Amino acid sequence: MSRNPSSRVAEALAETLRGRGFRLTPQRLAVIRAFAAGRHPTAEEVHTSLARDYPSMSLATVYKTIALLKAQGLILEIDFGARDNRYDILRPYPHPHAVCTRCGAVADPGDPDLTALVERVARDTGYAISSHRLDFFGLCPKCRGAGK
Repeated sequence: MSRNPSSRVAEALAETLRGRGFRLTPQRLAVIRAFAAGRHPTAEEVHTSLARDYPSMSLATVYKTIALLKAQGLILEIDFGARDNRYDILRPYPHPHAVCTRCGAVADPGDPDLTALVERVARDTGYAISSHRLDFFGLCPKCRGAGK
């Protein structure tokens, strides 16, 4: 029986970290699995989801795991200003997001080929582009349907 995609992602990340010489505690593995299971969760959401099974785990443990994953290029931090940062472990590279301005939901639209746009921006500005970010803001289908 094949495992679900989030389990495969979590296992691959764990193996990557092991291969790079990092220790994988049960708590660290639980945090990795929680990020792999959710779509753009906040650190607080991950901590809350693990609190029952790991009552002694602190929010600091979640943030330390995030810092490790970021340093290793294995998680993308999505900063939306006043809202809590969210994280994408399934697609840890710059890609567009659609963000609901009412409820804060985050969705991944299809992966457009941004290569030509990045090259044009670099050419037009003279910048050596090292990273990029493209976000779309509006109301998600649920909030639009609520008519509020």
